[in-house]
Amino acid sequence: MSKRDEFVLFINRFKAVSPTISEEQRKGLLRQANQEYEITTDEADEILRESGLIVGDRENYFTVFGLTVESPDNMGEDAFITHVEQTHKELYTTSLRAGGLPRPDGRTQEQWRTLLNQTRDVLIDRTKRNEYITFIQNDTVEKQIGKDSSLIYELSDPDETTHQKSDRNDNKDDLDPYSDMVLIPAGEFVMGSNGIESTKEENPVHSVHVDAFYMDKYPVTNAQYKEFINANPQWRNLGLYNIQLILRKYRDSDYLKNWFKDNYPSGKDDHPVNWVSWHAAMAYAKWVGKRLPTEAEWEKAARGGLVSQKYPWGDTIDTGNANFDNRVGETTSVGKYPTNGYGLCDIVGNVSEWCLDVWDSEFYKYAESHNPISGGSIESILDISTKSKKYRVIRGGSWFSADREVRVSYRDRLAAWKTSSRVGFRCVKPI
Repeated sequence: MSKRDEFVLFINRFKAVSPTISEEQRKGLLRQANQEYEITTDEADEILRESGLIVGDRENYFTVFGLTVESPDNMGEDAFITHVEQTHKELYTTSLRAGGLPRPDGRTQEQWRTLLNQTRDVLIDRTKRNEYITFIQNDTVEKQIGKDSSLIYELSDPDETTHQKSDRNDNKDDLDPYSDMVLIPAGEFVMGSNGIESTKEENPVHSVHVDAFYMDKYPVTNAQYKEFINANPQWRNLGLYNIQLILRKYRDSDYLKNWFKDNYPSGKDDHPVNWVSWHAAMAYAKWVGKRLPTEAEWEKAARGGLVSQKYPWGDTIDTGNANFDNRVGETTSVGKYPTNGYGLCDIVGNVSEWCLDVWDSEFYKYAESHNPISGGSIESILDISTKSKKYRVIRGGSWFSADREVRVSYRDRLAAWKTSSRVGFRCVKPI
């Protein structure tokens, strides 16, 4: 298969996740075409146009055919599918008769017919349709949050008081729980690997469905973590033997090792925080009204919509993709490297990332197929977060990790109270 055909295949898979992309995502895809697939920008741009991807506002498939999300229930399945097929045929025929006449919405007739085909294919397949309904409902929530700031408080951690929120910052943008987060759509993906580099912990390969959620675009930075310890002095780094501080079992003697008391290293405000335990990461996540990702959520997000690829961007890796293999020798600023298909930065390399799950080397042998998690339910893990001494999952590899350890399927572990220069975290927020 030629590089061009590989890029076309990649775009088709990307389109299956989201038929609409932002201008920023379009530019990212063009860069990826240049760097990974060795395709010129003009050729890549032509492929994007021919694919039917829409840049800008998302087109609602139901409204294309004069329907609503309630139509399948109101009309009945058979009548709904008949309506879809007939409407598709009428609109498609009309478009063919129009020849090369431009459309008022700015699309060419060919682009319009591509959209009609996509709409029909999604709406007549019950599974795809239900996933799409979830997708557009999540998008509606995301847009509504931007219009109605009162929802910011309704969607925050219900256990957090208004007083605690106002103590953080008076700027409403900083209170937005979805600020600097990206939507990871619901759907099924193939988890694990049986490749030549894979370990036994990555087997067996299995299909997993994960519900939609939001994930931090970047790992939590030193500057963000400092805000947390300013508001929660029990998590400051003033030594282990001060009885005013948190108990030793929640973090080791290296906690915030590279900080001087409450201050991170000079010039590293936008570096990912490291030397933090799982307990510390859990405490931060609760404070901002979020939580750590499950291992399955992390891997789905890291894959960025790609299937059976080693890395978030494909099957090869170099120093332009991520901070790994001790090439830099330390952490780098977040956002320095290209995003993956979902718009996540530093999802591999820089720092490994804590997950909720209890480590279980054989978990894949009996894991559930829907929202799997090791060690109990999400709710039970959140309830016992300050009591557990078990090993926890870390994913993604770090600035020090070899290339095989920054593969999206690679699994690793660390004791919940331990810290490391190679381990940080990012948060998620369920829909």
